[in-house]
Amino acid sequence: MTSAVNPDEPALTEVPVTAVLFALSDPIRLQIVATLSGGHEYACGHLFPDMPKATRSHHLKVLREAGLTTTRREGTSKYVRLRAGEVAERFPGLLDAVLPATDQPSPATTPAATPAAAQPAR
Repeated sequence: MTSAVNPDEPALTEVPVTAVLFALSDPIRLQIVATLSGGHEYACGHLFPDMPKATRSHHLKVLREAGLTTTRREGTSKYVRLRAGEVAERFPGLLDAVLPATDQPSPATTPAATPAAAQPAR
């Protein structure tokens, strides 16, 4: 069973904890999750704008396939957000345990600078 939003996004009940831990084992992906943990939705192209597009796409794909993020398309843009509530329900305390490890300031664009910030996450 997959999520209704995107068939590339697994239902968290199908995701083993090892897949989530692997996704969170990379410092860049951990920074992305830390940035998204504020509850905002980001336009993919505005998230870590100095990162090469292919690198950013790869990291977002790993996070999405691990069930940590959800992506929606609006026109030609894609928006990403953390599935924090779902992750906390499936793996209680996991995000709270790993996010304090990200003590570096995030180079991501603030959500207010993205078109998605004005709209509630769907």
